[in-house]
Order: sequence, then C-alpha cells, then structure tokens
Amino acid sequence: MRKIVRFAGAAAVCALIQGGAIAVTASQAAHGMLNTAAHLKVWNDSVTSTNWSGYGVQTTTGAKFTGVSGSWVEPKVTCTSGTQYSSFWVGIDGYASNSVEQLGTDSDCHGATAKYYAWWEMFPAASVSLSSTKYPVKSGDTLTASVSVSGEKFTLSITSSRGWTFTTVKTGTSALKQSSAEWIAESPEVGGSLAKLANFATVGFTNSTAALSGGASEPISSFTAKGGPHAITMVTGGGVTRAAPSTLNGSGNGFTVTWHHR
Repeated sequence: MRKIVRFAGAAAVCALIQGGAIAVTASQAAHGMLNTAAHLKVWNDSVTSTNWSGYGVQTTTGAKFTGVSGSWVEPKVTCTSGTQYSSFWVGIDGYASNSVEQLGTDSDCHGATAKYYAWWEMFPAASVSLSSTKYPVKSGDTLTASVSVSGEKFTLSITSSRGWTFTTVKTGTSALKQSSAEWIAESPEVGGSLAKLANFATVGFTNSTAALSGGASEPISSFTAKGGPHAITMVTGGGVTRAAPSTLNGSGNGFTVTWHHR
C-alpha cells in the first residue's frame, strides 16, 4: 500500500533495488502495491481494493511486462480543511507482487491549500518527488508517463504539456516479477491507516497501453485473454465506494475514475 514517508530509516531500504532509499519530507508520499488479502476481492474481471481504482492487467503465460504508458489530465482537487491525498500513475508490478515500478503525480490537500507535484518510485524504496520549480504540475496539465524494461534496467519517464520531460534509469534485479501493469488513481496510507482521499472529482486516462516481452504495445482491452483487464474499484473497509472506474472507451485504451468518498 502507499505510505507517507516521514523520515528515512532502515525500513525504507528496498532489498530488490540496488542502492539505498531516498528520504522525502512529511508532505511527500511514497506509493505502493494493491492492498491484498482481506482487502482484495475478485469477481470475474472486477476487483475491489482499499487503495487503488483504475485498471490492471496480468500475465498468465509466464511472459513479462516490458512496458506501460498512459496519459491523464491533472484534476483540480477541492480542498476545505484537513489533509487528503490522491495520486495518479502508471506502473509495472504491484497487482500480485511486493514491488511496484511506477511514476505519476499527486493532487493533495493541506487544509484549504492544494498541492500538485510529480514523483517516481521503485516501491518499496521511498518515493522521490520532483522539484516543483523545475518540473511544475498544475491542475489542467496533461501528463504522459511510461515505464519500460530492458534486462534489469527500468526507464521511468514523464512528460508535461508545460514542456518539460523527466527521465530516470534504475537497476532492479531478477526478483522483480514484471507480472502486471496498471493505470491507477490511488489513496495513501498515513501512520498505518489509509488517509482521506482528496476530492479530485474525475480523472481521465487515455492512450493506455502495455507490452509483454517479445510483443508490441497494446491497449488495455487487448489483454482479455491474458489475465484481465481488471476494473478496480476503491472501497472503504465497510464497503463504501471511494472511487470507481468507468468502462473502457471504444478504443479500449481509455477510461475515467470518479471520486465518491474520502
């Protein structure tokens, strides 16, 4: 699950990634895998989770995901009081594994003030937020993000309609399964409990594609016979819907996620 990192420590070190974790401030977020066990229920191609909403696809033949990409328009959050968080990203792994290679943006509320920023992460290592001066994010911006894999090299890249591009290359290990790909709106975990989900109204994902080893990039809908696509609805522990995805568009590569409850 996504966790707010308040200070660096040994627990933040990722055994699957070569190199140490990077500390972030209290207002920045780390991101993570789909809540599983009692929090995950699967009915055919529909899934409920306490922290994710969107779409995910899995491998069923032993092939690995070598790429994922997608675009979204940064939603404007409605902020009144308290602290709430919402994240939007694409990534590999996390659906049925203990790691996620991902990057995206946040639309958060700190009291009545909205905060927008971009980040990348090789979960469970700490999330790394991008400089808001060099890589500014505002509501209404179009972001396009991708994660690609060659051998044990993971290239994470995000481009903004404001004209900037950020790319980082990280080395993983063979323990990273590359077993799923996702396009997600997420709620964080703070102090061991899920944070309130910022009211982002609706976010739309477009140009959402993924590639398996030896194959070309394909839209979400093409993975029907390959372990998905799984529509993921975010719910509270009591079953109240927090956020829910629409059906896929006619091209099979886009959908919206609508906020329902904190």
